[in-house]
Amino acid sequence: MTYSRDTFLGLKEDLLEIFLRGVGSTCSDENFNQMALRAFCLQCEANGPYGAFIKHRGLVPETVTHWGEIPHLPTRAFKTTDLFTGDGSRAEAVFRTSGTTRGGEERGRHLVRSLEIYRGSLLPSFQAHVLPEGDSMPVLALLPDPADAPESSLSFMIGAVKEGLCDGLGGYFATATGGVKWRELHITLREAEARGEPVLLVGTAFAFVHWLEKAGEERWEVRLPPESRLMETGGFKGRSRDLSREELYARLERSFGIPSHRMVNEYGMTELLSQFYEPVLRFSGAQGTGIEGRHHVGPPWVRTRVLDPLTLEPVPEGELGILAHYDLANLGSVSGILTEDLGRAV
Repeated sequence: MTYSRDTFLGLKEDLLEIFLRGVGSTCSDENFNQMALRAFCLQCEANGPYGAFIKHRGLVPETVTHWGEIPHLPTRAFKTTDLFTGDGSRAEAVFRTSGTTRGGEERGRHLVRSLEIYRGSLLPSFQAHVLPEGDSMPVLALLPDPADAPESSLSFMIGAVKEGLCDGLGGYFATATGGVKWRELHITLREAEARGEPVLLVGTAFAFVHWLEKAGEERWEVRLPPESRLMETGGFKGRSRDLSREELYARLERSFGIPSHRMVNEYGMTELLSQFYEPVLRFSGAQGTGIEGRHHVGPPWVRTRVLDPLTLEPVPEGELGILAHYDLANLGSVSGILTEDLGRAV
């Protein structure tokens, strides 16, 4: 196959059609495999560093017949190499990892070829798992405005949700330098409480821990309307001690009046343009009201394998291993990503 701009655009249109069907539809193994192999051949040819990686592994792309044979690229590669399918000058955005794991000096970069693909992937998943009733509500984000944080994939994601699913309602209550507009957020929460207007609270677990510290100092508590919900993403570490997820959710319930079964954890990565969610709102009651036993699900255009960290061979269902994702939405960079995250298939 000879790469051309039309090759990318043809795959992009096919992808957007899959996204439009939503997460409730299926992408058969055959269809997924065909799309994955087309993307793989394109990326090997048009993404120089990735093509060299595959060549070093001794693979000829055209001879690969199943996506499971495609090597996953470690996320660490994003810290040292610009991985872009096509001409890097065509990137519509450059998202950077937070750098919290190993320090800011090792922040990874994800060059995004098409923000339309990112929106097309993220909106159906968010709708299904966080706003399954279809109603829009104000988004109160403990995040910076995407205009002030153009390198944050999470800020972009919530901005797309706010404009695409929530009629532009809500606001951002953090600054690009890491500060939070505590009093402004508290006033907005009290106004929503007084009006009986449900809201969607969004932020990292770290930001919510800081909210609890500030709210405790100021003795702030609100009781948001019953349809309100909360989405958090990230780890569960506070400033000076570890905070268990159960304790975090219990304290957030006391602070906002949102029950824990209306709190959804999102698992995402800067290196991926698709996300995973706990389906506690989509399938109300399916996972119970407790935290233990919850799991994440991805959209039909992603396949995940759990691998042995030494052999990189799949482990039996239920066993702990390293997560490896093949995300069709990553058409403009690398679709097969080997993470440093642990998980198990359930």
